[in-house]
Amino acid sequence: LTDISYKDFEPICLVSATPSVLTASPKTPWKDWAEFVADAKKRPGAITVGATLGSTSHIFPATIEKAAGIKLKYVSYDGLAPRMNAILGGHVDLTDSNLTQKGKVEAGQLKFLAIASEKREPDMPSVPTLKELGFNIAYEVVRGLMVPEGTPAAVRAKLGEACAKATAEAEFADSMKKQGTRVSFLNEKDYAAFLDKIDGESKSIMTDLGLMKK
Repeated sequence: LTDISYKDFEPICLVSATPSVLTASPKTPWKDWAEFVADAKKRPGAITVGATLGSTSHIFPATIEKAAGIKLKYVSYDGLAPRMNAILGGHVDLTDSNLTQKGKVEAGQLKFLAIASEKREPDMPSVPTLKELGFNIAYEVVRGLMVPEGTPAAVRAKLGEACAKATAEAEFADSMKKQGTRVSFLNEKDYAAFLDKIDGESKSIMTDLGLMKK
């Protein structure tokens, strides 16, 4: 990858954020986060992670890997569906998922080890946050509205107003919750600053992974 910046576009608003969850196959022996980390330190490079390389499903576990001082083995899958099939079949030990997999966790088909949200999620209160486990990691897949660079200011303003109105509706919040997502509105200025922040963080991790061309 040569560049993951957003400089060819202009931000309008942030709409939603989906916290990532480090998710394990039920075939793994760990009952909780502590057992996973202990095993990972005993067997560096042996625990497999299903990921779409260069995507958020790669960056998230790599962030954990760096913070926890462990070494994982990445297995590449072309997209979400084959990645989830792999972990459900026990072909990999870990992957990145989200709260939409709650039903599979309750059915014993998956295990949630830790969630990258600021607080524990009410729908899965037994899942600890990475922050309470001692890691300053809050990682969410965010979605927002952007337009091509040079879009007239009047158009941007109208889109921003519509975005603010839509994200304030209770029906919209309910719909997002069903997708394991929370409403997270930021206006144009704040969204731009937020994008700069996460862009820098992603570039740092991807440089560590050797995915940024020099």
